[in-house]
Amino acid sequence: MTTTEYQVTGMSCGHCEKSVRDEVRQIAGVQGIDVSAQTGKLVVTSDRDVDDAAVLAAVDEAGYSAVRV
Repeated sequence: MTTTEYQVTGMSCGHCEKSVRDEVRQIAGVQGIDVSAQTGKLVVTSDRDVDDAAVLAAVDEAGYSAVRV
């Protein structure tokens, strides 16, 4: 398993977390998603290396911006 952490800006509530989770979940190989509006942290667990660009694009699609930590 591979774990990758991102810092997301712009989230403020549970709905924000759900939006990010719903988009990132669509990426092939993603097994787990832990996202917190309070800390801005997004942790993606996958069974293989996940393309950072795909995660960043998914977060952007949800309406937020992110950088890999």
